[in-house]
Amino acid sequence: MRIAVLDDDPTQLGYLVHALKRGLDTGEETITCVPFDKGETLRKSLRQETFDLLVLDWNVPDLDGVELLHWLRSFQKSDVPVIMLSSRSAERDVAGALGIGADDYVVKPFRTMELCARIRRLLTRQPSLTAAAEQERFGAWRFDQPNLCVHFKAKDGTLSRIALTDREFRLALALFRHMGHAVSRAYLLEKLGVHGEEMPSRALDSHIYRLRSKLGLHSASGLRLQTVYGRGYRLERVTGDQSEANTVALPGNRSDDIDDKAGA
Repeated sequence: MRIAVLDDDPTQLGYLVHALKRGLDTGEETITCVPFDKGETLRKSLRQETFDLLVLDWNVPDLDGVELLHWLRSFQKSDVPVIMLSSRSAERDVAGALGIGADDYVVKPFRTMELCARIRRLLTRQPSLTAAAEQERFGAWRFDQPNLCVHFKAKDGTLSRIALTDREFRLALALFRHMGHAVSRAYLLEKLGVHGEEMPSRALDSHIYRLRSKLGLHSASGLRLQTVYGRGYRLERVTGDQSEANTVALPGNRSDDIDDKAGA
């Protein structure tokens, strides 16, 4: 899980990052808290990176938390969960931030257990942040976690079962859960349980190539997996006209898994 934390007080920022990593860690996944002390710096990062949650202070230099939130909702059209964390407790301030698009508002000084509880509550509402259920469906695609496979139902009713390696399954699920949005390389690597320095850049590209081939993520299947230059990848739906114009084969029954030598 990747969390961006914005606060211009270095002491408060350090404490908040430490508290969140400790309070949210269940041992099931890595908690990465990325600190920012300026709103503009975070905005630049949001253009390139993917985060599961933002914790924003209001009063920060150059671009305050509410201005950043307004940009995020109005111009980026992002639905990433946002918690405002501020010493401003006036009713009009709280109502204003919630009206712009904040998912929650916590007044400083905050209580660590309460803040973590509020974050966990938000996470349970976000499919992209929850642990993989045994079965998850995305239109014609059904993810079967116990058997590490994906079932696809074509328009003519034909059913296909595509077996995946553990890493391919986790990559596919992350992309489907963020349908229509660019997902950063760092985010995908974290979903694989590795950090950038632990996996060569081309290794991730190879995983994506095999995944695109196995699932037939081209226009003919109604979905297209595209490379987003300088950021990562985006899985997007294809309109009927685009799909019919494309002759790429649909995914079929496969049992010839490619061994994940990097370790699943």
